[in-house]
Amino acid sequence: MRIERVLAGLLAVILPCAAPAQQDTQKGIERYRQLLAEGNPADLWEARGEQLWKTPRGPKNVSLEQCDLGLGPGVVKGAAARLPRYFPDTDRVQDIESRLATCMVTLQGFKPEEALRNPFSAPGRHSDMEALASFVAAESKGMKLDVPIRHPKEIEAFRIGEQLFYRRAGPYDFACVSCHGENGKRIRLQELPRLTDPGDAQKIFTSWPAYRVSQGTVRTMQHRLYDCYWQMRHPQMDYTSEASIALMVYMAKYANGGTINAPGLKR
Repeated sequence: MRIERVLAGLLAVILPCAAPAQQDTQKGIERYRQLLAEGNPADLWEARGEQLWKTPRGPKNVSLEQCDLGLGPGVVKGAAARLPRYFPDTDRVQDIESRLATCMVTLQGFKPEEALRNPFSAPGRHSDMEALASFVAAESKGMKLDVPIRHPKEIEAFRIGEQLFYRRAGPYDFACVSCHGENGKRIRLQELPRLTDPGDAQKIFTSWPAYRVSQGTVRTMQHRLYDCYWQMRHPQMDYTSEASIALMVYMAKYANGGTINAPGLKR
């Protein structure tokens, strides 16, 4: 009983101090982000993506300027604010990256495996897809996210995404909801958003692609999901898979109405 009284006394002293300390830490992180945001290196990826968009490439030696991102051939302004969405020509729900890959195949003549090669940059190797996604996303900056969930395949994608969000698996019995289903959670100094809360979802979903300071490159939402699955020790999330896009549709439902602020800036 004496030990219990001592522990209770220690907790009574420690717990009141924990909240202010956590608030100070969060303020420090926000200040750090503000300082970084004064010059976002993602601007360089955006510029390179625009050049790639306009440069003739591939076996057909044509540019992507007639790529249909959902608003008509060649229309980039506002397209990212309505992605993912259903495309009749592929009979699929597609996000920015899967749609860009489709255009690289149909317009430029790349083979599907060539269009999807090296989607993520690595030391000494750039990713054209990360640059193109940055350019497309930036063309919707300041606009409201309005991802449609009306077509039967969009509704199906939402339902699959919902199941995946709550599905526990792997050696840690983790699901997306394990980290992103409650308010006030964090990993070390990283605050974890509640992705079913429109306030959090609108802030987070609309900021990808984003420059990752810790990795020195731009990362896309596809990479974010790939990395999350790796951290949960789930089977690898295949690039532009139906599962990845379904999760995006599910998140977008809660993020709709948020203002696009991509490419963003992350730690």
